[in-house]
Amino acid sequence: MKTYMPNKDKAHEERKWFLFDVNGKVLGRQATEIASILRGKHKPEYTPFLDCGDFVVVVNAEKVELTGRKWDQKVYYRHSNYPGGIKEMTAREMNEKRPERMLYLAVKNMLPKGSLGRQMLKKLKIYAGEEHPHQAQNPEPVEL
Repeated sequence: MKTYMPNKDKAHEERKWFLFDVNGKVLGRQATEIASILRGKHKPEYTPFLDCGDFVVVVNAEKVELTGRKWDQKVYYRHSNYPGGIKEMTAREMNEKRPERMLYLAVKNMLPKGSLGRQMLKKLKIYAGEEHPHQAQNPEPVEL
């Protein structure tokens, strides 16, 4: 018996496009499914150290839901690398200003760290509203 090893070049040809509508869905539960598809865990030829995942288009990111009191208690931090340069923003403020960013950060933290994770993250396209410019790729709608 010989162990099957997917070819890096062949994986690029077989990528599919998936469409997630997160209207009224819970943020973390959607992020885990998106991260799984970006990694390629839904395929039988999944390999942890290769990027064999598919493209994901997410629409209605502004209508994502959080459970409990997370809208006011969950805090996002960023730092400018200058002394005293820390900024904080609650989930409610983040959803008003940059709704795509909340889902982006949730998925980013579920992917591998390093160059492989950055490569997988490039296949994620997030849009706040209903419209997206990827009609030509015929993304398959995903229902969970």
